[in-house]
Amino acid sequence: MAKGEKVERPTKKSEFDIWFATTQAARGWNDLKATTRNSLVDTWDFLTRTPMVSTPTNYRLKGELGMVKRDGSTHERWQHKPTAKGDARIWFYTVGHNVYIEQVHTKHPNETK
Repeated sequence: MAKGEKVERPTKKSEFDIWFATTQAARGWNDLKATTRNSLVDTWDFLTRTPMVSTPTNYRLKGELGMVKRDGSTHERWQHKPTAKGDARIWFYTVGHNVYIEQVHTKHPNETK
């Protein structure tokens, strides 16, 4: 690290690290950060601590959308809603103590309507 470099938010050893699995996810994340920053901070906290806990705003997707293949492996796909009443959705999967954000939708995705 160097002077002038932004300090990354630290995590506890028991927490998950968050990674972008796609370029689209990184772009979508930045879009959400510009419009729902406070909710996105709460999302970050939730995903680093309890990404696989089912809640009304965090749950496994069903049917064909319920699984995602990456690098030759199949993973359960989850959906997180940054706000209870908003349309934004974050699709992710976990591997070990890593959360991979696969898709970020600023509006409700047609696939889950």
